[in-house]
Amino acid sequence: MVTLKPQIFSSFPMKIFQPIFSGFFFKRVGATPDLEIAKCSLRERGYNLVIAREGRIVFATRQSGVSGFLMAIDRLGKDDLVGSSVADRVVGRAAAMLCLYCAVEAVHAVILSEGGKELLEKNGVQFQFESLVPNILNRQKTGTCPFEQMVSSISNVEEAYEKLKSCN
Repeated sequence: MVTLKPQIFSSFPMKIFQPIFSGFFFKRVGATPDLEIAKCSLRERGYNLVIAREGRIVFATRQSGVSGFLMAIDRLGKDDLVGSSVADRVVGRAAAMLCLYCAVEAVHAVILSEGGKELLEKNGVQFQFESLVPNILNRQKTGTCPFEQMVSSISNVEEAYEKLKSCN
């Protein structure tokens, strides 16, 4: 079942990120079919987050930030996301922690932070990205994203989820 929330979609402000690496990178050779489904839907339909599992889209949203991912966990439940594939426009440490919390199988990020990459790599999650950046900035481009700051010193994914959920 595709969960869609009608929203006005505005183009994502890509200029706020200064990539240190650009181009596709694959941790492991190839991508899962679910990841390809999620990635294509992200690009073709203008979503900010798409989650696919067992050959179908189970969640999609145009909502930006980690709030879309938190909504997916709230609506579908953590257990229904286990083994899924996530395509997200921006994956920092906070989004990576949510991926680990749900035990996702694969992640595609248009923009991936070094902190997010480190977490996915360390935990054996298959991932790919288009641009790698040092960190994720807040919407005003004046500093680090508040969600990234929130989880910067947390290593436990359950604790990270609870903290992010309480502030959303």
